[in-house]
Amino acid sequence: MIFTGVLKNAFLITGLVMVMMLLIEYFNVHSQGRPFRKIERSRFGQVLLGALLGLVPGCIGGFALVSLFTHRIVSFGALVAMMIAATGDEAFVLFAMIPKTALLLNVILFALALVVGLIVDRVVKRFPAPFSQRHFAIHEHRDDVHSDVPFFKRLLCNLRRLTFQRALLLFGLLVFILGMAFGVFEHDHVHVDSMHHHHDFLFSERWLNLLFAGLGVVVLALIAAVNEHFLEAHLWGHLIRKHFLKIFVWTFGALLLIQYGLQYFDVQHWISENPMPVLFAAVLIGIIPESGPHIMFITLFASGHIPFSVLLANSVVQDGHTALPLLAESKRGFLWSKLVNVAVGLIAGLTGYLCGF
Repeated sequence: MIFTGVLKNAFLITGLVMVMMLLIEYFNVHSQGRPFRKIERSRFGQVLLGALLGLVPGCIGGFALVSLFTHRIVSFGALVAMMIAATGDEAFVLFAMIPKTALLLNVILFALALVVGLIVDRVVKRFPAPFSQRHFAIHEHRDDVHSDVPFFKRLLCNLRRLTFQRALLLFGLLVFILGMAFGVFEHDHVHVDSMHHHHDFLFSERWLNLLFAGLGVVVLALIAAVNEHFLEAHLWGHLIRKHFLKIFVWTFGALLLIQYGLQYFDVQHWISENPMPVLFAAVLIGIIPESGPHIMFITLFASGHIPFSVLLANSVVQDGHTALPLLAESKRGFLWSKLVNVAVGLIAGLTGYLCGF
């Protein structure tokens, strides 16, 4: 029973994550990255831009800001702001599992990112970057989703010449939509009962499932209508091959470990007796520039086994894999920005713990 419940919830969370990621990927390519190229001239505008791009779920906003920083378009404070606000692919999991807490967490991260970014810019007037502005060039996407052919004509044409990849995506998404619409995933979550004590009208399980079923229908239509290059390069090659399996495995592993671990180990008692080691572990694991390990803290918080302060500390320090290109191009920038993040994460986490949340 535990294995079946964990498997169902892993598919639910992964499906929600992929729906949101597919929508953002479509928007980014459709706009040809224009929203990410409008850079404000003021230091405050740069820090604000960094914080806003950090809040964009996934890696798109973070990659754009890293590129801007390494080409001296934005300041080091803007980079720090992005890395504090960013939670990488875990942002999708947060909104899928604990939407109200995710909203609160993002508001706090945004405020911290702005304040810390502005302070850093007051202290660090100029930070060395590997490239000059003349070297800067944001990747221009091909005209993947723009077409003079009407939407429904493209859709019918693609369905008549259905490829294996498109058929598999459409079938998987259709199963997910039907499961959400008919309540297959309801009332069988692996979280403890405390998660369901305060279901209000907006965030009730039924309405959220219907909302994501509706978004799934939109994505289903987009997948059916986009051309083959966009489907293969962006949806299949990028999202499905690089993200789907990783997110599912980490989510399934974290949920399974917690559920079986709770049978043999009193996690809540150990955490209540050892809050500081858990907090420091959350900060240290947050340093890892990768999406996946941090899902453990989301699932532990969702099941009521760690306080919000631990989740906050981990979220401040971790930024998914948005820092990987920074590590490749500016190791000094990566090191110093991570040191600032660790300091802010510890301060925020300890403050939250001492305040009782």
